[in-house]
Amino acid sequence: MADYKEIVGAYKEVPGGLIEAYHALQREFNYIPEDAIDAAAQIFDIPKAKAYGVATFYSYFQVGTRGKYIIRICESAPCHIAGAAQVVSALEKELGIKMGETTADGLFTLEFTECVGQCQATPVITINSKPYGDLTPENISTILAEYK
Repeated sequence: MADYKEIVGAYKEVPGGLIEAYHALQREFNYIPEDAIDAAAQIFDIPKAKAYGVATFYSYFQVGTRGKYIIRICESAPCHIAGAAQVVSALEKELGIKMGETTADGLFTLEFTECVGQCQATPVITINSKPYGDLTPENISTILAEYK
């Protein structure tokens, strides 16, 4: 696993470097570790509160542990009408967690998201940004089996 200071330090002299460093951390870990925010504050010579504020302001960034596979389900009106609630129930049952949680083995995190631009195939989930559409509770097990 890469060193936080090494990853963040690579962006010290880059315009917008703090945000770029957070993107790099998220690519590496799938989230921004809290200790990495402390390292960023030191490297960019800013208060920890400001470093934390930047990390938590942008919805793309996630501070704290997440699974290897981030499963997001669209919560827009078209997906809702098409049965997203039943798909959520199937995901929670299959994984043994609730929305916003991560499985004990660290493989999966469930999150809600806004429209993913796949309205022709509602309801839709993404797994690490790969879309799966026309979902039913019955096809959730098959999809998740690809990642287990």
